[in-house]
Amino acid sequence: MQSLFRLTLDTNPEDCNLKCIMCEEHSRYSNFKNELFASTGVKARRMSSTWIDKIFQEANELGVKEIIPSTMGEPLLYKDIDTFFQLASKYDIKINLTTNGTFPKREVKEWAKLIIPVTSDTKISLNGVTKDIAESIMHGLSFEEHVSNLKTFIEYRNLHHKKSGFYSRVTLQLTFMQNNMHQLPEIIKFGASMGVDRIKGHHLWTHFAEIRDLSFKKNQESIAEWNLIVDKANDAVDAFRKPSGEKILLEQIDYLNEKETSLIPESYTCPFLGKELWVSATGKISPCCAPDKERDSLGDFGNYQNKTFTEVLNSEVYKDLITNYKQKPLCQTCVMRKPL
Repeated sequence: MQSLFRLTLDTNPEDCNLKCIMCEEHSRYSNFKNELFASTGVKARRMSSTWIDKIFQEANELGVKEIIPSTMGEPLLYKDIDTFFQLASKYDIKINLTTNGTFPKREVKEWAKLIIPVTSDTKISLNGVTKDIAESIMHGLSFEEHVSNLKTFIEYRNLHHKKSGFYSRVTLQLTFMQNNMHQLPEIIKFGASMGVDRIKGHHLWTHFAEIRDLSFKKNQESIAEWNLIVDKANDAVDAFRKPSGEKILLEQIDYLNEKETSLIPESYTCPFLGKELWVSATGKISPCCAPDKERDSLGDFGNYQNKTFTEVLNSEVYKDLITNYKQKPLCQTCVMRKPL
């Protein structure tokens, strides 16, 4: 039986309490939800709760190690999110959580009690370490509450680790843009002081004309600017340590090739194929996290309502994608591909 490391379930993509400028769906520049309603009559897609247990069962059979609740929208707003934590414990599958850090509808400590014991990693979005930058990107955010939430969450993580021996990683999740990454050394300093384990992110998906100038990949000058930021980030990792004295881990904060204004270097590999699958709120199965409309160009992988993950992994369309993805126009410009 073919194995799979991770599943991402887009449980509730239309549910979010923020309007981050770079978000494909919730940005003030986006018309996604209006188009969705016009084309389908549906205002909000939400995954059926009846699928969740079945998905965990099949994931367990496939040897899946992690399941991610929605990375589009805020997963903690999903009405059946508690079921995720319960099934994670039942099947010993870790939750890998990405949250905007607002921790809605409950106290942070109450969320931490549910999240920490069953979570391999909690990625908390942070796009600036000053109020003006953070709130100008993540519209609707209270920066002061955001910092307080992070501190409380990590304090509970540390307490749980001390009592149980189980360590759940905490990550700061960034989007690399020209209006925030000048703060990257300060973000590293901030994260290290808080006891964050990792700082991770990706370059901007330029969904809208209004944000195209924020991309570091727009020209060779902006690429050179990014590479200088990477130098400073590496210096900051050495200079600013966690309370334990350990270095904070940087992930995907890599130098750009000067040709990346157009195509990704041929040698860069896909981090998802053969390892992960995505399931939309309506059951559509996808091989990666590319923007919703663009994913269709990679092929039709079926719907979870009538196809198992094993059938997808063994299908000719999936095998062909693994073999030939570097010839796909979408993959040739993908910001998620990594250098060897």
